[in-house]
Amino acid sequence: MAKRKAYLPLFIGIAIAVGIFIGSTFNFKNKTMLFSSNTNEAKIKRLINYIQYDYVDKVNTDSLLDDAITNMLLKLDPHSVYIPKEDLKRVTENMQGKFEGIGVSFLMHNDTVAVTGVIKNGPSEKAGIKAGDRILIADNDTLFGESIFKRAGVEANEKQTFLGRRKVSDLIMRSLKGAPETNVLVSVYRRSTNEILEIPITRGEVPIKSVSGYYMITKTLGYINVERFARTTYIEFKQALNELISEGMTSLVLDLRGNPGGFMDIANNIVDEFLEDGKLIVFTKNKNGEVDKSYATKRGSFEDGNVYVLIDQNSASASEIVAGALQDNDKGTIVGRRSFGKGLVQQEMDLGDGSAVRLTTSRYYTPTGRSIQKPYDHNGNKTYNNDYIERVHNGELLSKDSIKVNDSLKYITPKGKIVYGGGGIIPDIFVSIDTLSTYSTRLYRGLNDFVFRYIDNHRSEMSQWELDDFVVNFDKDGRIFKQYLKELDIKYPLAPKVREDLQRYFKAFVARDLFDQTGYFVISQTKDNMILKVLELEGKKAKEDKNKN
Repeated sequence: MAKRKAYLPLFIGIAIAVGIFIGSTFNFKNKTMLFSSNTNEAKIKRLINYIQYDYVDKVNTDSLLDDAITNMLLKLDPHSVYIPKEDLKRVTENMQGKFEGIGVSFLMHNDTVAVTGVIKNGPSEKAGIKAGDRILIADNDTLFGESIFKRAGVEANEKQTFLGRRKVSDLIMRSLKGAPETNVLVSVYRRSTNEILEIPITRGEVPIKSVSGYYMITKTLGYINVERFARTTYIEFKQALNELISEGMTSLVLDLRGNPGGFMDIANNIVDEFLEDGKLIVFTKNKNGEVDKSYATKRGSFEDGNVYVLIDQNSASASEIVAGALQDNDKGTIVGRRSFGKGLVQQEMDLGDGSAVRLTTSRYYTPTGRSIQKPYDHNGNKTYNNDYIERVHNGELLSKDSIKVNDSLKYITPKGKIVYGGGGIIPDIFVSIDTLSTYSTRLYRGLNDFVFRYIDNHRSEMSQWELDDFVVNFDKDGRIFKQYLKELDIKYPLAPKVREDLQRYFKAFVARDLFDQTGYFVISQTKDNMILKVLELEGKKAKEDKNKN
C-alpha cells in the first residue's frame, strides 16, 4: 500500500499531462473525434481535486506535470519536446529573430556590467549608450558589486563558472528587457569622461542576427555563415548574397557548421536561390501518407553560381534540407563531415499556460527520396544522444571510409552520383576534424576579459582601424599578444602549433569586438581546414576552366 501511494503523484501527473496534451490538439484535423466525449476531462478534474484536497503531502502539481509531459514525450522520439513557460519566450525570440529590449551586448567585467557593443540604430544607440559604458543601475535594480551575485543566486564557488555567469546574465536581461515603448532609466559610468550619466532608454524590438557574418575570401569567392534558420534568416541571407554578388562573387561558401536547423520554409527559400525553376527541394510525408512537396521558383539569383556547403556532425534539420536538396540536384559541392541526421518535422502547440510542446508530425525526404533520419528507440534515446561519442570511437571524424552506410538505402542523383539515406548527409568532399589544434581552457578562458580591457584602455586608437588594414597590420610584432601570455603566467614554452592557434584566436577576438562576427571569421578562418579545402577545389576548377578555353 505504501509503495502504491508513493507512485500516486506520478500516475496522476501523467494522467493530467495526457489530458492537457489532448486538449491542445485543436489545430489538428481530428479535433471533432478527440472532443466527442467529456469523460476524460471529467476524470482529469477529479484527479486534480484528489491531489489538492486528499493527498497526504503537499504536491507541486506544476512541477509534477512538467516532469510527466517530458517523460511521456521521451517515449515518442528524440525531437518531440516540452518547452516550459519560463523557457518558451527565450526560445521563441531566438527563432523569430528579434527580442524586446535596449539593444546592447555586454559581459561581466569584474563585478560590473560592461557594454561591449551597441546595436546599430537600436534603442541604446539612439539614447547615447556607448561601448565601454558600465551599467550600474537599471531603474531600481543595482547591477554591480556583490549584490548582483546575491540577487542572481550565485554561490561563491559559482562566480567564475558557466552556471554562475548564466545566472547573472539572466538577471541582467530581466532588468533590461521589456515591452516596446516602455522606458528604463539606466545609470552608467563612462570611463572616457570619468562621469556617471543618467540615461533614459525607450525599449524596442532588437534584431537577433542569424546570418552572423559574410565577406569575400578572394576576388570571386564569397562566404556566408548561417547560424540557424530563424524567421528573419532569408532576409539577412538575401541581403548578404546580393552584396557579395555586387562585389564580383561567382562562387559561394555557405557555412552551415554547427547549425541546428529551424524553419523549413526559410531553408527552402535559401535553396531556391541556387536551383532552377521546377526543381524539387524537399517533400514531407505524415502517418496518413499525405505528401507535401516544395519546388524551386524562377526567382533564384545565384542559379549560375558555384556553391560549396560546409557541414559537420552538428549540422542538423533545416541545414540538412539545404545540403540534401543541393546534393540531390547535383548543384555545388558538400564539404565537411557527416551531418547530424534529423529528418523529422515538428509542429508547436500552445498548452494554454505559457508552455508548449513541439510534436513530430511528419518526416521529410530529400529530392531523391532519402530520409536522412538516423535510427532511434522509444525509451529515452540514450544511444541516439551518444551518437557523437560513437562517431569518435569508430573513427569517422578522421576518415570517410569509417562512415557506415546501408546499401539498401542507396540512391542515385540525376547525374549518377551515389548518395545514402539513413543517417545524415555524407559530404562529397570529406574533411577530417583537426586533431592538431589544442584548445586548453587555461589558455583561452581569459581571452574575452583581456581583449575587453585592452580595447577599453585604447578606445580612441582602436576606433581608427579598418578591417582590411587590421588583418594585415594589427599587433604585427606580437607585443600585445605577449602581454596576454604574461598574464597567463605559463611556466613552460608553448608548442609552435598551440602558440600559433592561440595568437590567431587572440587577434580574431579583438576583430570580433571591433568589426562584429565578420571580423572574427576573416581572421580565424585563415587556417580553417574546410576553407582551405574549398580554396584548393576552386584552384582546380580555375585550371580546368582555363584548359577548356
